[in-house]
Amino acid sequence: MQGLEKKIKDRASELLQSGAVDGIIGWEKGQFEYDPTPAVFTKETGLDNLCYNNFCGANLSKYLVGKITSDKKFAVLLKPCDTYSMNQLITEHRVNRSNIYIIGIGCNGHLNVEKIKAQGISGITAVSASDDHVNISTIYGDSKLAKKEILLGKCEVCRGNVHVIFDELIGEELQTPKPDDRFEMVAKLEAMTAEERFKFWQGELSRCIRCNACRNACPACTCRVCVFDNGRSGIEAKANASEFEEQMFHIIRAFHVAARCTDCGECSRVCPENIPLHLLNRKYVKDINEFYGDYQAGDIAEQRNPLVNFGDDDIEPTTVSDKGGQK
Repeated sequence: MQGLEKKIKDRASELLQSGAVDGIIGWEKGQFEYDPTPAVFTKETGLDNLCYNNFCGANLSKYLVGKITSDKKFAVLLKPCDTYSMNQLITEHRVNRSNIYIIGIGCNGHLNVEKIKAQGISGITAVSASDDHVNISTIYGDSKLAKKEILLGKCEVCRGNVHVIFDELIGEELQTPKPDDRFEMVAKLEAMTAEERFKFWQGELSRCIRCNACRNACPACTCRVCVFDNGRSGIEAKANASEFEEQMFHIIRAFHVAARCTDCGECSRVCPENIPLHLLNRKYVKDINEFYGDYQAGDIAEQRNPLVNFGDDDIEPTTVSDKGGQK
């Protein structure tokens, strides 16, 4: 990715130098190769720290919310999957399209460092990836892993390498891995009994520490004041005081983004407890597809989702049988 990173830096420098934009939203080098962080670059001198490597999985579209003003214009680096979130933000009028310059960048899947560490690998000094394998250099020696085994969860079910919105593209449209069935785990949960599902989610959500990382990273969570931070809402909560509260927070949040979630996987990616929160959202995506026909949030800017459109053939709640199918 070094060649692509240089092209991105050169273009960012041109845009800042010319005054075409007031800032670039990208990734900043961390202490290690595997911990880049989202950052805003407003000066050319800071671009030495701009990076694009195998661990730049963060969806940067959310970082435009609240940053766009009438007199500021920002360029943002977006991978193909991120552009769905951008379209959704435009649809919901959470960002001002005229003040955004979208730079689409190629992507062939990003890596999950936790999956690498789970293989017993530590002391990482360098990582290089091909289409199928990842070579990892460490202070203890070198390792080679199958790329598919250490991809971010959202990259395992990648929708492809097409940017649905952009102002310019940098680099080649890279070949993405063949996606797995993204609804496989949802189907397994559906096949469980109610008691088994409850036990599964109780086990997962009991680890929640209410850090709010999922909410803060989610491009669909853009309320100025979250209902859980509103003292007048009746459900304000800063911590999980009970099993009920730990479940309520995530279930309400999932309902809140239903039909608006682009399935970007940020909620699970940032969770420090590795809770598969995306499965809640993905269940809604699956149901919407089955009830209303295939629908992808953010596929087209300004499109209305099935839950805010009315049609004579819409499914009715009373038409669902005891077995879960439509009568």
